[in-house]
Amino acid sequence: MTGTVLLHQLAHARSGDKGNRQNISLIPYDARHWGHLLRHVTEETVCALFAHRGVSKVTRYELPNLPAMNFVLEDALEGGVNSALALDTHGKTMSFLMLSLRVPQPEQ
Repeated sequence: MTGTVLLHQLAHARSGDKGNRQNISLIPYDARHWGHLLRHVTEETVCALFAHRGVSKVTRYELPNLPAMNFVLEDALEGGVNSALALDTHGKTMSFLMLSLRVPQPEQ
């Protein structure tokens, strides 16, 4: 491995909401990168990335048959759609923040 890449170079993401929970799915473009992403996109790294949003806990669900991951972020949406003062109350743009994460470049 040499250097790092932005996560968006290896995967795409989709986000949604349920109350004060943020849900972000991460799907590699190439299934061969799934193991690499499992090693580097952890609950801890995602929690640190979203710490400024007040996230209290991150749970990663692994979906090896797709291959994909689903992250559930607790306390990420300022109380949810009806109480948040944010412009993006549903958190749809949070997947783009996830994709800005730098990860080690995978071996070819």
